[in-house]
Amino acid sequence: MATDRIREAFDKAKAEGRIALVPYVTVGFPELGQTTEIVRALVDAGADVIELGVPFSDPLGDGTTIQASGHRALQNGVTPEFCFNAVKDIRAAGIDVPIVFMGYYNTIFNMGLNEYCALGIEVGLDGIIAADLPAAEAGPLQDACDQSGLSLIPLIAITSTDHAIEFACKRAKGFVYCISVLGVTGARATMSSRVEGLAINVRNFTDLPIAIGFGISNADHVAEVAKISDGAVIGSQVINTLADGDPEGAAGRVGAYIKSLVPGTPRKVVAN
Repeated sequence: MATDRIREAFDKAKAEGRIALVPYVTVGFPELGQTTEIVRALVDAGADVIELGVPFSDPLGDGTTIQASGHRALQNGVTPEFCFNAVKDIRAAGIDVPIVFMGYYNTIFNMGLNEYCALGIEVGLDGIIAADLPAAEAGPLQDACDQSGLSLIPLIAITSTDHAIEFACKRAKGFVYCISVLGVTGARATMSSRVEGLAINVRNFTDLPIAIGFGISNADHVAEVAKISDGAVIGSQVINTLADGDPEGAAGRVGAYIKSLVPGTPRKVVAN
């Protein structure tokens, strides 16, 4: 089952006394053909799970950094089919960490829910995050994921009610993604104090690993997250690092950046 690889990655990190690092990278950014090299650099530097961004023309959950990377990738010619082939290439290169698609429901719906999920399993995908699909409306995609063996990973916000959290966790697999801020993605100087209450509340409804994302950009942020969760998702600052310089050096830069986060990963959370 695809779910096992995600859970095993979090369990391995926990057994090693740390939280998991989950970097996000947009497929086909900064240039076509670089995704496998970038993913290898992330994994070699300490990444436990990889989020691959599937570019979409109207990414309403993303801030300017990730929006710009998606726009560049679309200009580069990236399509959903290209993204599936990117996963295939990553697996062919011997990279075995869990891979999760982060994207938007229109892309999935356009291809067909069952077709999308079946192709995901075929190429070696482990899970899906549909950023604009509320759990209350995710039944058909959840069914397709369950049938194929993919994990549908819910996004839970600071503003989510207990009812919404319980509903989202009921059929969730892989891990639960808690959004640490109000608003869209983007690197921030400080973390919201309200996210601790969210993480504690989510644990009332699931024993799945909890990862916190949106706004994490340095080792101090990761250390804060290590007090309350099982993983840290890093997106915008990864994209900033890839964009900040010559494309040929992108993988080296991003590997060094992920290594800089590792000192923040020692596990402090007592729950689950």
